[in-house]
Amino acid sequence: MYAVISTGGKQYRVKEGSVLRVEKLDGAAGDKIEFDKVLLVGEGKDVKIGTPFVEGGAVEATVQSQGRSRKVEIIKFKRRKNYKRQHGHRQAYTEIRVTGIKAGQ
Repeated sequence: MYAVISTGGKQYRVKEGSVLRVEKLDGAAGDKIEFDKVLLVGEGKDVKIGTPFVEGGAVEATVQSQGRSRKVEIIKFKRRKNYKRQHGHRQAYTEIRVTGIKAGQ
């Protein structure tokens, strides 16, 4: 069974046992998290689509780790004008492992 969840402004297709990185969530390693914004739940021809969310649907997960991704360098540069602006950014993420999917009603 798989589900499509919404978190951090993005949508993810997950199934039980899958590990993924989502936008930073509160919680330490080992904490349990439940996602209730489930857009779709199903397997094969038996698929439930929410309007916008599936009634009673939920995805349970545990936090594996917290971290920050690779640095992204932002550079503004104009040749021959003595103009250069350099900036870096590292996005924070939470790595989760999906432990269960509830289909709801």
